[in-house]
Amino acid sequence: MERWALVSGLQGDLDLYEQIQKELKQQRGVANLFILGDLIGSQHKCNALLERLRQPQRADLPPECIYGWWEEQLLAECGYRGERKAESLRAEQGEAAVRELLAAVEADHLNWLASLQFGFIELDCALIHGSSSDVGDRLTEDTSALVLLDRLTRLDVNRLFTARCQRQFRLELSGGSIQSHIKDHAGEQQSEQAVPKRSVIGIGGGKHYTLYDPATDHIEFRIAGEPSNASGRGFG
Repeated sequence: MERWALVSGLQGDLDLYEQIQKELKQQRGVANLFILGDLIGSQHKCNALLERLRQPQRADLPPECIYGWWEEQLLAECGYRGERKAESLRAEQGEAAVRELLAAVEADHLNWLASLQFGFIELDCALIHGSSSDVGDRLTEDTSALVLLDRLTRLDVNRLFTARCQRQFRLELSGGSIQSHIKDHAGEQQSEQAVPKRSVIGIGGGKHYTLYDPATDHIEFRIAGEPSNASGRGFG
């Protein structure tokens, strides 16, 4: 049994990362560690964590990283996204947060951050910070089923793991169909599209992380530093 560990929102916190690494070593069968973005943030000096991610220690479960919303803001502000700047960060937290983010990450790490992928496709699963629509897309347990289905079908996967909202949940889109009725100059057309059973999973953020067994489709929501039986929670 090989399980995945899904983490996001470390935001430069090396101590938290070491705590999660310690717990993963004690878990049976965890073979892959995926970090779904927000490696950096404006509240910590992020360089020590980035160096650890880029050069794992011998005992570490090697991390596979993608970029998230915070990386996107930094790269945009530093000229890696053409004419775009960190306008989303400015709008949400102000100019001071942009300055703090720039000060939190040394320039030596920018090329590595820019080399990270938008997401992973593993088996029938998509692992993305936001969604297939945008890195900043916040999917939650309250998002409409049609939006969730759109995000899944864009990538043709049955399970979408997302981290942007930093919440832990699992939503099942049970098998059914979508009926459409179109009327135009050529007449009327009706169609019906089958919808397979699919899932959208929020993996959490920061100390909240997720373990997933792709062989059994079993999910365990964890909280770093707490017993496993205290964190197996979520939304159906």
